[in-house]
This record gives sequence, C-alpha cells and structure tokens, in this order.
Amino acid sequence: MANTLFVRRTTRQLLAAFCLTLPLLSQAAEPKLVSPGKLTYGTAATFMPFEFTKDGQLTGFDIDLINALGKKVSLTPAPMSMEFKGLIPALQGNRLDIINSVMYVNPTRAEQVDFVPYLMIGSRVVVSKENPAKITGRDLSLCGKNVAVTLGGIEESQAREDNKKCLAASKPAINVLTYPAATDSAVAVAQGRADAEFLSTPGSVALMTEKPGMFIAVGPEFEADTHIAFAIRKGDTATRQLLENGLQALVQDGTYK
Repeated sequence: MANTLFVRRTTRQLLAAFCLTLPLLSQAAEPKLVSPGKLTYGTAATFMPFEFTKDGQLTGFDIDLINALGKKVSLTPAPMSMEFKGLIPALQGNRLDIINSVMYVNPTRAEQVDFVPYLMIGSRVVVSKENPAKITGRDLSLCGKNVAVTLGGIEESQAREDNKKCLAASKPAINVLTYPAATDSAVAVAQGRADAEFLSTPGSVALMTEKPGMFIAVGPEFEADTHIAFAIRKGDTATRQLLENGLQALVQDGTYK
C-alpha cells in the first residue's frame, strides 16, 4: 500500500508540474517523421507496469499514454520493439521519432538525447522472500553479493556506484549481473543466481502483485525524485513541441490523471 500511495503522490506532483511548466498549446513546426502520419517509437517491452507484452499485445502505462497522446497530435503511434541498450542508437540513427520506454533522465543520457519528462518515480531493492543473503537495502549489505540489473539502464549505473562505495569501505566488490530485461533480473533472483535486483517502485509493486509470495522489497525507497521521459534527438525542437502540446492537452482534459 505504501508503494502504491507513493506512486499516486508523485503522479499528483508531476501533474502540478505540468500545469506550471509546460507551455500553452501553440502551433508547432512540423517534425520530420520516420513515416508520414505515424509517431514511430522505440520500446523495450519488458518493464511492468510501463511496457510489457500480454496475450501477444503491447500493454502498460507508457503504451496507454502514447496511444492517448497520438490522438491529441493526430498521429498513429507505431511501436518498434528492441532491447533497451539499442534504443538510443536507433533514435540517433533516425530509425525512431522518439523513445517511449520508461527512460530515466540522467546526465549521461542527456549528453546523447533530449528529454520530455512525464512522470517521477523511485526505486527499490528487491530480493527473494527468503532473502538468504540477508540484504537490508541499498547499503553495504550488498557488498560481495550478486546484484541483477538491466543492461544499459539506470539500475546498472546505480549498482556500479554502490560497488565503488563497497571498495571505499574495504568491503568485497558487488558482482553486477547485467541482463537484457528486468524480467530476466527477476528470474535470476528467483532462481538464486542473483541475491537482489534494483527495480523501479512501480515495477516492484507489479512484480510482487504478479508473483505473490516470491519477492519482497527491502530497505527504503531511493532516488524517489527521478524523472522518466520521452527521449528525442538532440535539438529536435519540433518533436519536443509536439509532445509537450500533446501532454498539456492530456493533463487539461483529465486523461493523464
């Protein structure tokens, strides 16, 4: 319940931020699209509850959001599924118009792409219910343990920063295990190949709802002010204006909430 309340609280905060910071709807320059009439977006559909596949169909918050936004900007969303690590190269190579894949905003990515934020979330340390490694959260109890993360995701950079803290404290190194998808990290924890995984708060709620009795979150939520965003090519002001106008319309008519 606490996790769910946090997601609701931060969503309300971002709603307020949208109302205060997004520009009024205006006539934007036409963006250069991969396919006329379509908004081609890249997604790694392995991150419940944001984007995942159910009964052969893409579903989740990000999918609902892009479909609603497409109606506001009169474009048909066209998904292109790929591994997370391939999203930014595909955008830079003009194979995508945007990235829509619960992409965390961080300085390293900001050097490669521009962002249009739409949500604020935190993260948790997730372990098996038995927690044989006795991990207590994002702390020195992770030292010497196997931590599963998504390759190229913010979780990988978080775990590698924590490894530096372990070494600075003369503790054993963290063995950072990288996987293509968050679902692979969860399987590694369930099978005992990993002692813990880093996962977004909404993702951890979804995992524990989907697999009751298998996992628990330990320690406090961390980096709870992290923004996730659509990613666009550097300097692409036309696409930025398109997305901001669409988001503003979704906030104003209540669809976003």
